Amino acid sequence: MKYRYKALFILLTATCFCCSLRAQEAPFLRYLNDSWVDSTLSEMSLNQKIGQLFIVQAYGKTAAPPSDLISQIEKFEVGGLIFMQGTAAGQFSMTRQLQQRSAIPLLITMDAEWGPAFRLKDTPTYPVQMALGAITDDTLIYRMGYEIGTQLRKLGVHVNFAPVADVNNNPNNPVINYRSFGEDPVKVVRKSWLYARGMQDAGVLAVAKHFPGHGDTRTDSHLGLPIIRKDTTSLRKTELYPFEELVRKGIGGVMTGHLNVPALDPTPGLPASLSPRIVKDILINQFGFNGLIVTDAMNMHGVTKQFGSGEAAVRALQAGNDMLEIVPDIAEAISAVREAVKLGKITLEEIDWKCRKILALKKWSITHQKGEKPLPDEEPEEALKNPQYQLTQRLLHEQSITLLRNNRELLPLQKLDTLKVAVIALGSSAETAFQRMTARYMDPDFFYLKERATSQEVEHLVSQLKSYNLLICGVHHLNLSPSGQYGTDASLTGFIKRTANRKRIVVLFGNPYALNHIPGIDQSDALVVTYQENRLTQELAAQAVFGGIDLTGRLPVNVSTIFRLNDGISLKKNSRLKYTSPEEAGISSLYLEQRIDSLALLGLSKKAYPGCQVLVAKDGKVIFHKCYGYHTYEKLTPVAENNLYDLASLTKIIGPLPALMKLYEEGKFKLDIPFSTYWPPFKDTDKARMTPRQMLAHQSRLRSGIAFWTETRLKDGQPDPMIFQDKPSPQFDIRVSSNLYMNRDHLRRMYDQIRDSKLLTHAKYTYSDLPFYLFPEVIANLTGEDYEAYLQRTFYAPLGAGSIHFNPYEHFPLSQLIPTERDDLFRKELIHGFVHDEGAAMLGGVSGNAGLFATANDLAKMMQLYLQNGYYGGHQYLSRSVIAEFTKVQYPENQNRRGLGFDKPYINNYLYRKENAYPAPDAAPESYGHGGFTGTFVWADPSRQILFIFMTNRINPTRENTLLSKLNIRSGILQAIYDSISKDVPIH
Repeated sequence: MKYRYKALFILLTATCFCCSLRAQEAPFLRYLNDSWVDSTLSEMSLNQKIGQLFIVQAYGKTAAPPSDLISQIEKFEVGGLIFMQGTAAGQFSMTRQLQQRSAIPLLITMDAEWGPAFRLKDTPTYPVQMALGAITDDTLIYRMGYEIGTQLRKLGVHVNFAPVADVNNNPNNPVINYRSFGEDPVKVVRKSWLYARGMQDAGVLAVAKHFPGHGDTRTDSHLGLPIIRKDTTSLRKTELYPFEELVRKGIGGVMTGHLNVPALDPTPGLPASLSPRIVKDILINQFGFNGLIVTDAMNMHGVTKQFGSGEAAVRALQAGNDMLEIVPDIAEAISAVREAVKLGKITLEEIDWKCRKILALKKWSITHQKGEKPLPDEEPEEALKNPQYQLTQRLLHEQSITLLRNNRELLPLQKLDTLKVAVIALGSSAETAFQRMTARYMDPDFFYLKERATSQEVEHLVSQLKSYNLLICGVHHLNLSPSGQYGTDASLTGFIKRTANRKRIVVLFGNPYALNHIPGIDQSDALVVTYQENRLTQELAAQAVFGGIDLTGRLPVNVSTIFRLNDGISLKKNSRLKYTSPEEAGISSLYLEQRIDSLALLGLSKKAYPGCQVLVAKDGKVIFHKCYGYHTYEKLTPVAENNLYDLASLTKIIGPLPALMKLYEEGKFKLDIPFSTYWPPFKDTDKARMTPRQMLAHQSRLRSGIAFWTETRLKDGQPDPMIFQDKPSPQFDIRVSSNLYMNRDHLRRMYDQIRDSKLLTHAKYTYSDLPFYLFPEVIANLTGEDYEAYLQRTFYAPLGAGSIHFNPYEHFPLSQLIPTERDDLFRKELIHGFVHDEGAAMLGGVSGNAGLFATANDLAKMMQLYLQNGYYGGHQYLSRSVIAEFTKVQYPENQNRRGLGFDKPYINNYLYRKENAYPAPDAAPESYGHGGFTGTFVWADPSRQILFIFMTNRINPTRENTLLSKLNIRSGILQAIYDSISKDVPIH
């Protein structure tokens, strides 16, 4: 018998070879004459062989299989299961139990078109195929296929009824549509094969569907029998072409569809799935396909309205199908097939051949599962959470986003300081992920237009938007399918019409066919399509608008006469921060998060601080941003990303330093002439020859600081009424705290104290705040502009760093500001919204040594500008040479590690013991940053393109708490970042 089947296989293969010389063999066919296949087949009865030809449905919603499913497996000995809705745990458990009950291993199948999440909750989900059709670089599609294959194997699945190889060229197709790669048959082939090959390389059989092509129909075969009215020439060029090419390339399976194609078989009402002319003559004989042929679900109305279970089953097998999926009445179907064999309508050789192929497929699956039965190896939940899967999903979505309009190169947005932006969620009444991400780039206002809003509500919204010079509109809650014109409504179209003459960016979160139902949307200054709506697509679209990512997508379908196949505008990012996962930077998120969590939580548990934030960027990508703890130890308000911190001495490199760098570049500020040139009070003093370079590098012999406030106290500790009052007046107009105002005349006294301060004996590194009290006035004199106004105009506003402010209580609610120390000596209150540093407070909160507040995210923009050699968001703020000059060590011969304003690692840092190195053992000599008295810390390493930001208020409620330094938390986290870079990221 063994040699008989070998001869039959050789004959069939030779016939196929003659018909299609290039056709590749399905991967499982190498096991056709395997010893297990031979012995199993030889021991099977006719009933068992017939049972192998059927696939029954199962639901993994519960761990225990239902009794009727067990009965079908034991009574009919069916060949396989198709799992429908459920959970990974439920399907895993049920699969193990049912495999153990089956005498012959069950073939486990699924419809997992965009991953297990097509059917299962809480499992990886990839973009729909239409989105993948928009991608111009298809290399990730193979990776996606391999990942899906790997995930399915962990669930015990052997066959995936994917990819959809239908060419969708009908916008009203109710069932294929977004499930297709698109309208170009060549692209459909290429993308389908990459997906299929990836799965098959992972050990899961790919099944192309729905042969002979279900794309050009307005009928859902679940509900009726679609009719494809095309001639054979058109069918060959479009519908049939992908299947023929996939057969040639080596696809393992093909699913036959329930659709009537008169040009291929004129039999009225006959589905292609039951047609020998279509399945045998074209797929098997003409295309040379020798893999698994399986029908679409036999309970679909495309079959059941014409045929009963028995007749349909017999016709399907006669047509050339190997397996039948979800027959409504399996007992009737098996009985009819047995009778057909008895009557010679189906030969025993045909049954044996089909059964041999199925057993060979099972053997192939067993080999990949590395066991005697195709059972999953381990619990799947954790294995399905691989961060690499999330990265692939992210990159696929990112590469699919398509820019269809970009008038006057509006995107990526430039000159943010000139824009008053409203971000409108159309179709939503709640804040969206898209809006939240836009707020990371600037400070827009949010508006909403709910679904099916009234015309009055539309008009009210339009009137609210009059003062804005840019509208960014997200179109939400659309349908992927054509129902209800893709979910568009009169309120949406009305709003688009009413804002036609406004500068407007529209992002459509959904099927591009919806564009055809939104008149006037093509008049938008910028138009972006994401193909579907989820958190990722919303966040990525916002990043695209601001230049955080490239745009390369192309329309995979013809939408209308305006939006055509392959339309799309390429757009390069403009070096603003991108927000992504550590894996995109080659770092393990599990490792990084575990290391940072352990240190941040250690600080909380030891009460080194009540709360903190950690932000990490690598290569211009924010890969980690997490909040820990609360504003205070009372644990009333959790730390949030939009909280502002007192930057303390970080002010030095975020405030006066960029201004001085800019003025240096313009030739208005020189480093090696006497500072008295810019600060005349120093003339004719012992500070007359002191240079800005010496001052910025802390090499000037100036003492570390002056406690200005201590000289304003009377003997009883009360403030001198000649200097302070509790209410403002024209003379007492410098606000120091909630209820303390300083006499303006005292400012000159403070400057005089700096002038008259005694110099240190030797010129050596001594950290000093004193120069930074003076720089703001120098900057104002050189620019002819208020110091803070200059910083806002030149740096913060164009950067979109709207949270960077002095005196934040004037701009933000106190609930957004992190409090610092409870000052019982000077200001006699909890410092909340006012600068902690007493000297900066006496300058009205606006100084160069301290005073700035910011969110971690906005601080990152300024630091990233430095890392990118002065370039950010499409604009060169500072020259590369200036950055290089200010960030290099200035006086290494004096063992002074400092740059100009910037802190640097210890000289020969690598020689220090790990616990003594600063700021971390692996910090490169090129790196730089600064720390703040409140606990804040930033560090940038251009050699590794690392940015680390640590925000905290360790001085709450008292500055006596020094545990942050003793526990070495900031250095520990920075070193953990370096360690994470050198640690290999597992690539499956």
